[in-house]
Amino acid sequence: MERSTRVSVFESDKPSEIQLIKSKLDDAQITNAVENSYLTFTTTPTATSLKIMVDLEQESKAFEIIDAYLQQSENQ
Repeated sequence: MERSTRVSVFESDKPSEIQLIKSKLDDAQITNAVENSYLTFTTTPTATSLKIMVDLEQESKAFEIIDAYLQQSENQ
């Protein structure tokens, strides 16, 4: 069985932003998963950051989609 390497392509502490990026990746048929991780030293110990993970082979395509979203939201 082949094991795929997963990499983080986006992190945020805003669940709504994570969900929006996740849906854009889903629309592009990029397999992804959301993971929680504790933030360190810059926040309270209970704060969590959400990460979107994708297969390494889909990383560049995922970044294209995320970059387009970030540029669009910056211009609004």
